[in-house]
Amino acid sequence: MSAITPVTSAALFNSGSNWLADTYTAIQNSNKAGGLLGMLSTAAAGNDGSLKSFLRNSNSAANAFATISQSSVTNASALIAQMAAQNLQKANDKKMQEAFAALSAQQKMVPKKNVLDPIIYFPDGSTIDTVNNIMTRVNGTQYDTITGAIYVDPASIIQMANGAYLNTKTNILTMPDGTRIDTVTGLKVSTTA
Repeated sequence: MSAITPVTSAALFNSGSNWLADTYTAIQNSNKAGGLLGMLSTAAAGNDGSLKSFLRNSNSAANAFATISQSSVTNASALIAQMAAQNLQKANDKKMQEAFAALSAQQKMVPKKNVLDPIIYFPDGSTIDTVNNIMTRVNGTQYDTITGAIYVDPASIIQMANGAYLNTKTNILTMPDGTRIDTVTGLKVSTTA
């Protein structure tokens, strides 16, 4: 059985290949058709009616059917394995999304709460306001408990243009270089005791 195969113009004018050898190989391959058509072709060509040709053709037919059957099983198995892998990936993605959603929901269920007393009193008379994170010393100086810096109530601050600020609660002017001046007396406030 022979078949006609289309030839492209690139194949006709390709000087890099041996077109005569390629054409001969194509003709030989067309004579060896596989599968069911190849089996029927072989059965028709070699059937002289003898028992020998019948057994030879039966053997070829059995081999062709076995090849077809094996190819079908292999292809079906590959398709099933691919579908199973895709289903497993989808199931894993869904479970991961559900786990993240549950974790997020649990985190939102627990409100942030300060478990300390609102005010902690020390023996020396100092206190810590745990709600606002402010430590107040006996002399009235307040410190931010998070940064350790002196705390100044923002409502009592007047910001100057040069970067200095005046604390109206204590009447202390803090210069940009850190120098502190008592505005009532005009004296520098000592930072050392």
